[in-house]
Amino acid sequence: MNDTKVNIENMIVLGAGQLGMAVLRALVPARSRRHPPKTPITVLVSPQMIDAPSSQDSENLSALRQLGVEIVAFDLAAEGEALTDLFRRFRTVVNCTGFVAGPGTQLKITRAALDAGVERYFPWQFGVDYDVVGRGSGQPVFDEQYEVRQLLRAQSKTEWVIVSTGMFTSFLFEPAFDVVNLDHGTIHGLGSWETKVTVTTPEDVGKLTTHILLAEPRIVDEVVYVAGDTLSYGRLAEVVERVTGRTFEKTAWSLEKLRADLSAAPGDVMTRYRAAFAAGDGMWWDKSTTYNAREGLSTVDVQAYLRSRLG
Repeated sequence: MNDTKVNIENMIVLGAGQLGMAVLRALVPARSRRHPPKTPITVLVSPQMIDAPSSQDSENLSALRQLGVEIVAFDLAAEGEALTDLFRRFRTVVNCTGFVAGPGTQLKITRAALDAGVERYFPWQFGVDYDVVGRGSGQPVFDEQYEVRQLLRAQSKTEWVIVSTGMFTSFLFEPAFDVVNLDHGTIHGLGSWETKVTVTTPEDVGKLTTHILLAEPRIVDEVVYVAGDTLSYGRLAEVVERVTGRTFEKTAWSLEKLRADLSAAPGDVMTRYRAAFAAGDGMWWDKSTTYNAREGLSTVDVQAYLRSRLG
């Protein structure tokens, strides 16, 4: 392979959920525009998606067939050796699966990619800055993601690219997360009103990941930061009230309060996330320094997202 070129053949995307579909919708046409590929993109889906599809699964499968991708059903809970054998068919693996198969999923997938000797690997690191968060954060998912980075950096055979995106923009408005609750008219600042967070929509993640994957000179062994928006929880409250034209009940939840909540309910996923994002460190980066800002690529900020959501 030319040192600066991207080989667009033999690519597989793992997962056809919200993120996987966003990547595929951007990647398939962009790859075809580069020059006519000889091989279709493959997507790995769970056997259940094929055998007992939900209505959303059926919609996604129809979209995948229209995109012309090759669909492979594979259970990620299976032995890592079988996954390694599958990966040997591919040059590039783009991992959009999340922790669907439980704890250890991302370490297993990463080891399989390395053992298979794939040329290029985009791990499922579409989230926060795990280098800053480090090990021992109290978030088992974050600890595993940090271990993935250590595995990748300990070898030199497989090139890797990490795309750091922050949380999905929609998560700010998820009632269970309870930062912005549009129905209840409440806004909670995690840590303080000055604490910041970086967010990006799945559609922008798909567009930017595609741009990064196909960029030449090829991006190699690098953490690439992108952002739809970076703002404080205080700024978020201002945007929400301005766009909705409503006055919300606003309460700042201190880091101490959220850690106490976590001690009382250590198994609650949303309590874990609230405590993590209240810490601030590693949860945000300046949008002006991101890949999309440098390349002049437009993204959807919180104001535009909320306007679109409200119609």
